[in-house]
Amino acid sequence: MPIHAELLRHATERPDKPAVVIDGGALGYGELHARSRAIYRFLQRLPGTNRRTIDLPGVEKLVALSLGNHLGFAEYFVAATALPNACAVIDPMMPAERIERILERLAPDVLVVDDEASASAEIGRRLGISVVIAGAEPFDLTVPTEDLPDDAGGIFLIGFTSGTTAEPKAYYRSREQWRRSLDRGRLVFELQNAPSTLCPGALAHGLALYALVEALDAGATFHSVRKWDAGAVARALASEEIERLVAVPTHIAGIARAWAGEPALTCLRDVLTAGAKLNLNEVESMRRLFPKARIREYYGASEIGFMTVSTLAGGETYFPIDRVGQAYPGVAITIRDPEENDVGTDVPGTIFVNSDLIADGYLWGDDGQSFRVTPAGATVGDLGEIDANGMLRVIGRAGGMMISGGNNVYPAEVESALKTCPGVEEAIVFGLPDDYYGQRIVAVVSGKAIDARILANHCAGKLARFKIPRQLYQIGSWPMTSSGKIARGQVQASVISGDGLVLRLSA
Repeated sequence: MPIHAELLRHATERPDKPAVVIDGGALGYGELHARSRAIYRFLQRLPGTNRRTIDLPGVEKLVALSLGNHLGFAEYFVAATALPNACAVIDPMMPAERIERILERLAPDVLVVDDEASASAEIGRRLGISVVIAGAEPFDLTVPTEDLPDDAGGIFLIGFTSGTTAEPKAYYRSREQWRRSLDRGRLVFELQNAPSTLCPGALAHGLALYALVEALDAGATFHSVRKWDAGAVARALASEEIERLVAVPTHIAGIARAWAGEPALTCLRDVLTAGAKLNLNEVESMRRLFPKARIREYYGASEIGFMTVSTLAGGETYFPIDRVGQAYPGVAITIRDPEENDVGTDVPGTIFVNSDLIADGYLWGDDGQSFRVTPAGATVGDLGEIDANGMLRVIGRAGGMMISGGNNVYPAEVESALKTCPGVEEAIVFGLPDDYYGQRIVAVVSGKAIDARILANHCAGKLARFKIPRQLYQIGSWPMTSSGKIARGQVQASVISGDGLVLRLSA
């Protein structure tokens, strides 16, 4: 990990300060550093595997973590990313067949799990991979003989992101990329005073993993929960007087519902969101819940890193609600046509980025339809437009575009309109095959006292006629992915199958 020198400094200066707190269990900076050194010693003495077929220059030990939000995640991650090691972070909630395919391809030297009876552990043993159970280590964690090497170059992280197939794509990151990002982020997000940070998301995903690393880099205390529970998170925010919350909008909406009727959380000074665009209703709800907090959001991607950042409330600069902000420091954004010509301002096109925070590439899964690097820059295929002030509006992903009645319709635009209707809390939009229109636009919404006629009239005032959904459904509780996002595929399948998860609204 590109923060080992900072971690040593924090462990030396503030050894008793909590570094990580999960469900009340705490790990101090001194203990975190010492235990990480002991794990590093164990890893360096492991025999290497001869089964690896993936070329990872400079990597001697490849460690796979399938731990979930375990208190030991931080110490294993620190050890597994110290030179000459690299770490692959696997979500234990993925289907077993995906985990097996990942482990087959990676052929790691060791797999760290939290439960010897877990699917990951069973798969690892069957594949002949050395399996370690966090909390039941086969070595002495009190013998930290080897020092953790100072920061240096090379691959340190392998992550997984969804693609156009069922198999996750494997991207890899260098220490230099994250070091640059952390150095800039400390200033952009004002982390110099090490604010206590809570992120309830899965550490196997980019948002929470980066929040953990930036907190440790700043010498802050990072809080999380073993399993997502909106009420438990709200209580932790209040009882621990958390200063900074990092979460996706659906997590924040859950916190607001769980904390309804309770005093506002005035301890929060900063709220940072990503993963989905905030709408005006969500910002207003957050202002009531976190009245003293600066509300910010960023737009980025696992493969590209930060692209833009904005302050929607509590800051000096006003950002329109439909924009995702201005370019992150060191990032240049252009909008380009299919021939990759720069189309200038206020013209839709594909978003391209030039920066020194871009991932090196994929180990596998490059479908050529999302992340790619060309002479024009890097893109993940998102569509948008930029105004004369450099503010970016994201329209949606090219692959998600619907063609209805010969017209191009982007789900994100329709979703934004739906979410400004009173009573609507969340909405997703997709297209289904239609003999007449080619694709008919379908919307699923959640909220209270939703009337289909009012919703249709609201859309008529916000959208062109061909963009208005032709079928409306309501859902009580959204199925979620482990990263805290709506499981869109499951919702769409429910509309098609009529399994009762959604209810058809009729005008």
